Amino acid sequence: MSALDRSSTIAVVGTGTMGQGIAQVALVAGHSVRLYDAGPGRAEQAERAIAERLDRLVEKGRMTAAERDAARGRLAAAQAIEDLAGVSLVVEAILEELGAKQQLFTALESVVPEDCLLATNTSSLSVTAVGGALRLPGRFVGLHFFNPAPLLPLVEVVSGAATDEAAAQVAYDTAAAWGKTPVRCTDTPGFIVNRVARPFYAEAFRLYEERAADPATIDAVLRESGGFRMGPFELTDLIGQDVNEAVTRSVWDSFFQDPKFTPSLAQRRLVESGRLGRKAGHGWYDHAPGATPPAPRTAGPEKPPARVTTRMSASGPAGVLPELIAEAGIEVVAGDFFDPFDAYLELPGGGQLHLATGAAATPDPTVRDQGGDWVQFDLALDYRAATRIALAPADTARPETVQAAIGLFQALGKQVSVIDDTPGMIVARTVAMLVDFAADAVARGVASPQDIDAAMRMGVNYPRGPLAWGDELGPAWVVEVLRNLHEAFPGGRYAPSRLLNRRAAAERGLLSS
Repeated sequence: MSALDRSSTIAVVGTGTMGQGIAQVALVAGHSVRLYDAGPGRAEQAERAIAERLDRLVEKGRMTAAERDAARGRLAAAQAIEDLAGVSLVVEAILEELGAKQQLFTALESVVPEDCLLATNTSSLSVTAVGGALRLPGRFVGLHFFNPAPLLPLVEVVSGAATDEAAAQVAYDTAAAWGKTPVRCTDTPGFIVNRVARPFYAEAFRLYEERAADPATIDAVLRESGGFRMGPFELTDLIGQDVNEAVTRSVWDSFFQDPKFTPSLAQRRLVESGRLGRKAGHGWYDHAPGATPPAPRTAGPEKPPARVTTRMSASGPAGVLPELIAEAGIEVVAGDFFDPFDAYLELPGGGQLHLATGAAATPDPTVRDQGGDWVQFDLALDYRAATRIALAPADTARPETVQAAIGLFQALGKQVSVIDDTPGMIVARTVAMLVDFAADAVARGVASPQDIDAAMRMGVNYPRGPLAWGDELGPAWVVEVLRNLHEAFPGGRYAPSRLLNRRAAAERGLLSS
């Protein structure tokens, strides 16, 4: 292990919320820490703020008074950049402007020793570009902490084009020694988390723009069926619409406006209107004092069918449903199934409930003999644990079929949200895109599959790593969803990545053998 020894002094430049958090992490890990900020008096203010946080740790029993006093003795404000001479690591957390960061690191190079590791906490700029102005760019690395740094475990260790492997390894091992969970990645727009997470927001906003459902319903379905901690509308209100949209636009521009990363016009209008979320009192939702949160669209009670014929594989994404239906006291008849990518339940009146596979439920007028008495149901992380299911009836579905479909899932203990007939629905569409983005990142050498899944679970609290989720669903099923979406919305946004296509082809070969 090549972690910096605890006797090494760490410098943090930029003493806002993130800089203070990083300084606290290094301090609690046992290092001496020097704080520097170009703003007069800011380093001293940060020193006092960190001391107060240490006091609160003592009050909560997470640190002894002796440990707090020792930590305070290791913390000091630097009056000038020259006071950072002799440190072993500098972590920069200043404003997100390329020129300002380059200027800072150029100045640091003339002060710190040549074996000092230089790191940027940037979340949106290229590590390669920031380090490009340096005389010794090999010692420059990205150390992207997540806010609040003392609490969130993930640190993305980003290697720029000129970063030495030894420098990246020291950064990785040091972050691990500080009690963090580091992941390695190459210098790509958004790194791991902000690159792979784009569809979580983008698909929800697009569903809203398509008028498939309202924000409260989309959020509720992704939470209560998809297993996500927060829905994308409430999460971006918490983050700040301006902040989230700026990251989306930065990644989109960095990928030369690739359609997969296209920003949302609805979110742009929200930002232009000043409705930036909780901090402004209004975003997607009204956050004024006393405002009542909007309720998700929820169907009233309906009578369940007496019998259901199942035409699906027990190993498919919805394979547990026949078991749940039987447990609810509804007769289950095992029927034949011919297409593993078209799992469905048949109702006594002939209506069919199909798992969402990226196509709309309403029949295509160019396809002959295609049934129309269909209702689609959305994907769930765990159908047993899910408390809500979304249904999307075809325009040609009979009212009694829709009512029976609602009653069936209500009998399973689920609340039901009926949305407009839209390709891919909500959870299936979002998860398929997350899997695709993660697979594309692996194929392009951004990070290992293990690091990508770890980053998404710990960085944004996903219920499952997208690659592990894709393996569970089956790459062939994910590709089927994406291909159907690509047919419904041509232009490249939903075209499956090359690696995902290859894995799906391999799985289809096994299925047919």
